[in-house]
Amino acid sequence: MNGMDGNGMDGTYDEAATERWAPEPDKRPGRTAFQRDRARVLHSGALRRLAGKTQVVTPGSRSHAWDPSPRTRLTHSLECAQVGRELGAALGCDPDLVEAACLSHDMGHPPFGHNGEQALNDFAKDCGGFEGNAQSLRLLTRIEPKRFVHDEASGELVSVGLNLTRAALDAATKYPWPRGGHPTDPDSPKFGVYEDDLPVFDWVRQGAPEHGRCFEAQVMDWSDDVAYSVHDFEDGLHAGHVDPNLLLAEPERADIWRVAIGRYVPAGTDPQELADALDRLMEQEWWPHGYDGTAIAQARLKDATSQLIGRFCLAAEAATRRAYGTGRLTRYAAELVVPRETRTECAVLKAVADRYVMQRAEQEALRADQRIVLAELAEALTARAPEGLDPQFRALFDTAPDDRARKRVIVDQIASLTDASARTLHSRLTSRR
Repeated sequence: MNGMDGNGMDGTYDEAATERWAPEPDKRPGRTAFQRDRARVLHSGALRRLAGKTQVVTPGSRSHAWDPSPRTRLTHSLECAQVGRELGAALGCDPDLVEAACLSHDMGHPPFGHNGEQALNDFAKDCGGFEGNAQSLRLLTRIEPKRFVHDEASGELVSVGLNLTRAALDAATKYPWPRGGHPTDPDSPKFGVYEDDLPVFDWVRQGAPEHGRCFEAQVMDWSDDVAYSVHDFEDGLHAGHVDPNLLLAEPERADIWRVAIGRYVPAGTDPQELADALDRLMEQEWWPHGYDGTAIAQARLKDATSQLIGRFCLAAEAATRRAYGTGRLTRYAAELVVPRETRTECAVLKAVADRYVMQRAEQEALRADQRIVLAELAEALTARAPEGLDPQFRALFDTAPDDRARKRVIVDQIASLTDASARTLHSRLTSRR
């Protein structure tokens, strides 16, 4: 089937968009292909494991009795899915398709958040590296056990993962290129597919413009930015790490601008543009100028969270509609338009959370310990495998054709662990040296 048929240039989803790598019949009449995709992701073990994986602060840590548990990868994914579903539906996307992409976009992330991602990338540098988004594609199409098919070459059963539709896998692909294939920066650490997974990636991308993201993936990506920028800021206030009054002090602001320019906005951005963005937010009547944990303060903070999400999403919706009109926008029929001022406001919130939450001294000490745990765990598994591998990965290790493939199995095993299970396995394997 020609993938060009499924590009949705007329705002619809056709047979190519709803095609699966391995054809399979519908089990329940009346359910759409994208409803099936959403259900498969929602019921997957990989999604449940995100409850035990770090988002920003280690799961289970609380600063005060009235401080709710910090967000995990799972709660972040659920919130991203709610934002993406509504924004996508407002622009004409299939809401189940966008929700499935939002739910699955972080499923490949390893224990200990981006810190774990960096540690695994160091370990896997000679077998293709590690990237959470590439791991998500691998998990969706190979690792998560749902569908098996007979391989024509070997005659053996092989996993095709959740066997999602082409459109769902495309919508979950944030970086549609392999390692070193960034369209403007070959040294970029961001990529969306390992060399081993290029066959299914090429199938997903049939007819797509090179390096171009489908509209649903752009909605997912912006919903991800909105959810984590707003909620990380909210978590920082809940935990007492962010004092809104400090955001008025020039020395504190200078620190925030340095963080933003270093990580969240284009190089060369004028600090005054960042100051204007923060001032616009602080001038809103709903802005949380203080937080003491009382019920009224909690309600006001929750309202501020809702207002920020609405502000960021409505700005993108309005700008996109101005550019493309009122029709259905799907697949490759449009680009999501997010005004520069809105992106800057979002980036400032990210920088505030980074400065006051992620850069705390105790967090850096914890991250250093986490890097040691994963490095030692990878070393122990390399020396002892298949001991220490779960049955699923032990079988893959035993049939791997070479050392490179066996190392990738070890990476897959570690990436599947939660924070707690990574520490448990590390303790078990390293205590027996």
